[in-house]
Amino acid sequence: MTDSEPVLVRQQQGAVLVLRLNRPEARNAFNPELMGELGIGLAEAEADPGTRAVVLTGTGDRAFSAGMDLRAFASGDSNPTDAQKEGMGVFNRFVQGDLGIPIVGAANATAVAGGFVLLMGCDVVVASSEAKFGLPEVKRALIAAGGGMFLAKRIPLAIALEMTLTGDPIEAERAYALGLVNQVVPPDQVLQAGVAMAERIARNGPLALQATKELVRLAVSDEAAAREKQAEWAQTVFNSADSKEGATAFIEKRDPVWTGT
Repeated sequence: MTDSEPVLVRQQQGAVLVLRLNRPEARNAFNPELMGELGIGLAEAEADPGTRAVVLTGTGDRAFSAGMDLRAFASGDSNPTDAQKEGMGVFNRFVQGDLGIPIVGAANATAVAGGFVLLMGCDVVVASSEAKFGLPEVKRALIAAGGGMFLAKRIPLAIALEMTLTGDPIEAERAYALGLVNQVVPPDQVLQAGVAMAERIARNGPLALQATKELVRLAVSDEAAAREKQAEWAQTVFNSADSKEGATAFIEKRDPVWTGT
């Protein structure tokens, strides 16, 4: 890929893949091409047994993402390829938390509107100390219809209402205190910290990671369904080759070698 493409892919050491939103001139706002290319990258990572975690970050120090590029959508000039159209479907699955692969958000800068929702689609978030987060849609007589209306699933209702009704952003430290982000680091350490977090995740059994991500997310919205799904996953996970490898490696005092089966 070239530096002009909307999403840059860079393989990191081991099983971690870095995807970088690459429209700094538009504050990494997403248009159909970016959504499609990001979806393609995520689908490829999910299908690749050698990739066990993804880090999602942005280019530049102005924004992780400003959300939807309204100019691009209004112009109608965009012509995504068929592959990019499929990728846009994967993009939507990602925002809803439905991808099987763990995703670490590395918020290099501010994330607002759809960019904030994009970040909340990640499973773990490392943020720049200079970043701000918010849903400013009401300031333009709009609503955060891309997923922001479900913010109260993540934080107390009163705070979710404050953020969505005022449209005012919050600082990184407050986002950390609220549990919206997992770690706050200096701006020049965001990607490094994001990769380190992803490497910690990727060291674990891939099948167990997939099951755990699905069950923990499902339990938030439907505990009964999560318990039923857990019974299914338990059969698969506990009878897997990796579960035996994990036990054997522990006894033999060595690092396990996962196969994802």
